[in-house]
Amino acid sequence: MHDRMIRHALGEARVPASPQRVVVLETGALDCTLALGITPIGAATALPSDNLSRYLEPRTEGIRTVGNMARPDLAAVAVLKPDLILTSTVRHKALAERLALLAPTVFTESVGATWKENLTLYAQALNRSEVAERLLGEYAGRVDEFRRRMGKRPETLRVSAVRSLPGHARIYLKRSFIGTILEDAGLPRPPAQDRDMFAVRATEHRIPDLDGDVVFIFYYGRDEDAALDTLIQHPDWMQLGAVKRGRVYEVDDEAWALGLGPLAAGLVLDDLHTYLAR
Repeated sequence: MHDRMIRHALGEARVPASPQRVVVLETGALDCTLALGITPIGAATALPSDNLSRYLEPRTEGIRTVGNMARPDLAAVAVLKPDLILTSTVRHKALAERLALLAPTVFTESVGATWKENLTLYAQALNRSEVAERLLGEYAGRVDEFRRRMGKRPETLRVSAVRSLPGHARIYLKRSFIGTILEDAGLPRPPAQDRDMFAVRATEHRIPDLDGDVVFIFYYGRDEDAALDTLIQHPDWMQLGAVKRGRVYEVDDEAWALGLGPLAAGLVLDDLHTYLAR
């Protein structure tokens, strides 16, 4: 079979008919590639440690790490002799020329909210488009199942999502990975979060913006000075409706915030079933 030309965010790349040595430099590309049935030979990590996301185990066995997603180790990538690199302009547009010297590189325009489009593009590069269609169909079926189980309740069940990061906390809005799944599931957001943006910082003054029927919280790493824990100790936190009703749930950060692909989306739907469709 002949090479194929794949159009992507930065132009075109001539990609092998069936790539065998794939390196992924962002977490969505890792999730998508594994979901499509291909194990990359190398991947950049997004965790504080030099580990890949635990929710993907044991699929990640044998994958070599090639530095952190923010600073991929291009020398380590070169040693692996990839025949295809997958990443995003958001992460690595500045490295485009250097990556192109190592292997054909396919870039998505963005990450997170565009996870379905990214899956489709990565699938084209990997010659697995039919698998991607099946994965998206399965996701849509699970969303429909959730809506059926919820009945009319989602129309009045406002959901907040807040994440703890080093030095600050972040409220996720509609144009985020989580935002797209909540919208697909028919779950409205509190008025302050019903915005077509990625996220805003969760300061003490914005604690009232979290007021909803349910709050999902997740932590990037856990340390004693987590920014979200500081907010949780604030008197205004105790006035939130979800807090008073005992409907604050901690979920897995690696799936809810880092995964950015169909495997992570499936785990988010699992959590929505567990905590909401009871």
